[in-house]
Formats: sequence, structure tokens, C-alpha cells
Amino acid sequence: MRSAFKTILILSLTLVSSITFAQDNKLISLEALVNKTDPAWPLVKKWIDSAKNKVEILPVDSAKAKEVLYNSQMTTYATLGSVIYNTGGILVDNGWIRILGSGSERLSRNVAEWNKGKTIKEYGDNIPYLLIADDAVGGFFAINYGGLGKDIKNVYYLEPNSLTWQPLGAGYGEFLVFCFDSDLSKFYKGLRWSSWNQFIANLDGTKTYSFRPYLWEEGTDIDKCTRKLVGIEEMYRFNIMKSKELNADKGIKKDDTQKKETKGETKNEQ
Repeated sequence: MRSAFKTILILSLTLVSSITFAQDNKLISLEALVNKTDPAWPLVKKWIDSAKNKVEILPVDSAKAKEVLYNSQMTTYATLGSVIYNTGGILVDNGWIRILGSGSERLSRNVAEWNKGKTIKEYGDNIPYLLIADDAVGGFFAINYGGLGKDIKNVYYLEPNSLTWQPLGAGYGEFLVFCFDSDLSKFYKGLRWSSWNQFIANLDGTKTYSFRPYLWEEGTDIDKCTRKLVGIEEMYRFNIMKSKELNADKGIKKDDTQKKETKGETKNEQ
């Protein structure tokens, strides 16, 4: 009961720090965002230490972490704020998934700067969704703040093989556990070529793979595609543009099967 209560508090406080401030464009002070009595990092570190998948915490620059935490307006009491404040980012499965933190040499992007110019114009703006992670095949993960569906605070995945935002039925904390503990080969079925693990370990965090034929084209077999590295910025903007073109009359695809599967593979935040 106590564990469940704290989970609710974490989610609630994250919601307040992520949405309420944006309504009047008034930024919360750094001192108020750094929780020294009950931060979420020990919980996240526990998840990482017991992870089934390979997880690497990238080194953090404390000055940069404070800047990113302030600009993103996340509290360290919440799991996202704790990742920003305590990591330069997190690599999962040898770098197949890149979870954004405050930035590091191997993953130079951070949560605040990566979203600026994409989901917001200025820090403190109302945000439709927050980009939090991406992968080696041009897929993007984001927390929904109303721009992707009615399920506020749930994580969505922009699938490279359909270019639709798919709801994962999980909040940010559950998303982390999903990355750390789930069978990613099952989640990425059809999106990993046979020798993928030979190419990922040294992949630059600003790059991702692009494929021809495009993965969203009918009948595409990734093992028969040609591939090349492209900038992650270029890939995001291209995918968003093509998503609007391809799904203009469809809206956001609701895949209940995938949603239930993801729920079954994750745990509660605590």
C-alpha cells in the first residue's frame, strides 16, 4: 500500500511540474525541483541493477544536469527528473534504445534541448508531447501531454514501420522497466535485421539507421533492405512529415493488442 501510494505521488508531482507551470509560462526554481529528502533515483538505480537487458548509465555533468532539469521543469522526486539529474542518458541493449538524460559525450542530446524547436518553441510553453527516447531504427518514444491522445502521461512509440504513434499503455517509470526487463526482440519483431548487434555498440547517439525500401512500405523485409546512417534530427523531421502524409485520414492508430502486451511485460513504478 505504501509503495502504491508513493507511485501515485510520483506520477502526480511529475504531472504538476510538467503541465501546470506551462499554463502560465512561469518556471519553477531549480531549488524547488531538486528533492533532497525522497528523490526517485534510488528506485531507478534499483531497476537498473536488477535489469535483464544490458543497461549502461552515461556519465553526468552536474552543472549541465541542473541546467537541463530547470529547462525541462522536472522534479527529481519523479523518475524522469531523476534520470535527467543523475545521468547523461541511458543506453539499453548495447545502445539500441537511447533514453535521454542531461547529455554526455556518447549521447550529446538532452531532454530539454532535444524538444526545443520540435514540441515547444520556448521553455515553459504548453507541450503536446515530450520526446524522451529513440532507437537505432528511427523509432521515437514520447510522453503524451494531450497531443497524441486522451491518456495523459502515457508513453507512445512512433513506429518506423507504420509511422503512427502507438500507445504503450505505460507511464514513464513503467517504460523504463519495460526497456530494462522486457523481451525487446519480441517488441522489435520485424525491425531488427539478422546481424544488427554487430552494428549497434559504437553507434553515435546523434545517428540512426534509414532503410530502403522504407520500413512502412507494404511487404518490406528488413533483411533485404539497404541501410545507411542518417542524423537523428533529420530522421525525426522526415518521419513526422511522412506520418502526417500517410495518416492524414487515419488519426492515431490504437493498437490494443500491443498495448495489452506491453502492460503484461512491465511492472508498476514501485
